[in-house]
Amino acid sequence: MPSGASFVCGGVTEHHPNPAGRRYGPDVLRATHRTRSRARAALLTVPALALVVPAACTATGPPGPSASATAAIAGSAAASAADPTATDPASRDAEQLDTERRVLVVTVDGLRSSVLRELGPEELPVLTRLREEGASTLEARTVVEQTETLPNHTSMLTGRRIDAGLGGHGVTWNTDEPGTTVQEAAGEPVGSLFSRVHAAGGGTALFTGKSKFSLFQRSWPEGLDRYTLREDGARLVALARRDLRREARTVTFLHLAAPDVAGHAHGWGSQEYADAVRAVDGWLGEVLDTVASRPVLREHLTLVLTADHGGSGLGHTDPRRPEDYRIPFVAWGDGVATGTDLYELNEDYRDPGRRRPGYAAERQPVRNADVANLALDLLGLGPVPGSTIGTAQELDLEPPPA
Repeated sequence: MPSGASFVCGGVTEHHPNPAGRRYGPDVLRATHRTRSRARAALLTVPALALVVPAACTATGPPGPSASATAAIAGSAAASAADPTATDPASRDAEQLDTERRVLVVTVDGLRSSVLRELGPEELPVLTRLREEGASTLEARTVVEQTETLPNHTSMLTGRRIDAGLGGHGVTWNTDEPGTTVQEAAGEPVGSLFSRVHAAGGGTALFTGKSKFSLFQRSWPEGLDRYTLREDGARLVALARRDLRREARTVTFLHLAAPDVAGHAHGWGSQEYADAVRAVDGWLGEVLDTVASRPVLREHLTLVLTADHGGSGLGHTDPRRPEDYRIPFVAWGDGVATGTDLYELNEDYRDPGRRRPGYAAERQPVRNADVANLALDLLGLGPVPGSTIGTAQELDLEPPPA
């Protein structure tokens, strides 16, 4: 087992020193959101290997090969070799990772915008607080081609559309397909938020409620310091909160599946779906309690919340249906204006109303696929190599300095 890794399986934890997220360089000056240089370094390709971890377990720490895992990770090694995520050492001075900033991305699976209006502040006090204290819109959009979980989450991490023939990531399936990688789907090297941050010296973690997210562990094995799968949402959030308290992760990605599960089982207009959204609101309150309990989180964390899709009836597979493609996008915390509409802050973006603009529209709506390059911009880093959504990194969360 490599130094710096730990595994949680069946309630037993084995830990090795040198945890993830501790490779930061000294004396790095913080950059402001509006004054960062847009001149970014060229990226190189570096191969890496990763440990294969059973789906029921938790992998933490920087991945690395072990004798027992070598034969099983050829696919992951190939994905790593095709991942253009490491910066040229000579060019790292051209961009500096903001080592104080923390970014927490929360994706609420199946959270359609209308439920926030329907339940309102009394039943969703935390989601209401995030909007009132942050910058948000209920008129964000999914990617155009599909309104399904895995394709949209892949877009969030890569900043790419879906269609591989047009520069997209190629992940069109929405099931757990062991052995597949994003690179194979795209037919070319594909970087991600995780691998980009890791190459710059930051730490990363992914907490998910669905096993199909193992696609991201296979695709960027060297980019993820921790991958945790728990179907129990309350337990998953508890593990994420503990990690936030104990580890200096640059980026934490938390996926909450409960609304989608309830929607498929009972319908997106059901009481069970509303109850699942209320549960998410409560979990978010617990996360905010954790943020408030640690000065570094309280002062330097930015939370970005969005959804992969909405839903109607018992599904969400029609990308032309407003209930499926209309989603929220909320930013809160360090560097975020209070009580502001994202479209009012961003004249380069256009509120689509009920429309579903394509990628050719001159002024795009805010999309869930903006997540990767927004997070990188907050951290002082350039866009994901090969990304096509949000590459100018012009989605602002606060007004420009006077």
